[in-house]
Amino acid sequence: MTTKLYVGNLSYNTTEEDLRELFAKAGMVQSVALPTDRETGRPRGFGFVEMSTAAEAQKAISQLNGQTVRKVNESRPQEPRGGDSRGGYNRNRGGYNRGRSRY
Repeated sequence: MTTKLYVGNLSYNTTEEDLRELFAKAGMVQSVALPTDRETGRPRGFGFVEMSTAAEAQKAISQLNGQTVRKVNESRPQEPRGGDSRGGYNRNRGGYNRGRSRY
């Protein structure tokens, strides 16, 4: 079973191939992803590396975290974002017309 790792505090010059080569020292790399900024197209300074097994992932964490790469840990699912599911401005909290009709 594959294990996805979060890799943080990367240089903006880091490429997917750089990460693949670095993590290959710890085991078989299944995939590498470097998210980019929508507006600039520049890497966002973090990425994800998927290792073949949990043992290889732990080996990569122990070898690379805080040494070659500043931050490596197991990736967690993204938490749902908070806020009102309806969106917009909440009138009950001092919104545009403070609950009174203007008309």
